[in-house]
Amino acid sequence: MSPLSTIDPFVALAIAGAALVTYGLRLGGLLLAEHLPKSGGFGRFLAALPGTILLSLVAPGIVSAGPLGGLAALSTALCVWKTRNVFFGAIMGMGIVAAGRWWAGY
Repeated sequence: MSPLSTIDPFVALAIAGAALVTYGLRLGGLLLAEHLPKSGGFGRFLAALPGTILLSLVAPGIVSAGPLGGLAALSTALCVWKTRNVFFGAIMGMGIVAAGRWWAGY
């Protein structure tokens, strides 16, 4: 028996619907972006938006990790700033957290 034949049709319909809505929103955003102002206050707001979204995703993790997370985030930022290598900075930050947790006995 094929694994696809055991899928509930309502579950498959829900997944397909969610995929259509997701890609519809992405396409709508791309089409809408052509009509948004590229300069002025709203243009500056849109230019700053990706950084603020990234910060809102990263900041709770840093805060919940405590001082060790703050040290790792600061070290990562400094490493990326100095080397311009995001991958190396991320590896270094994860290494700091891993070493700190190992040392503390987590």
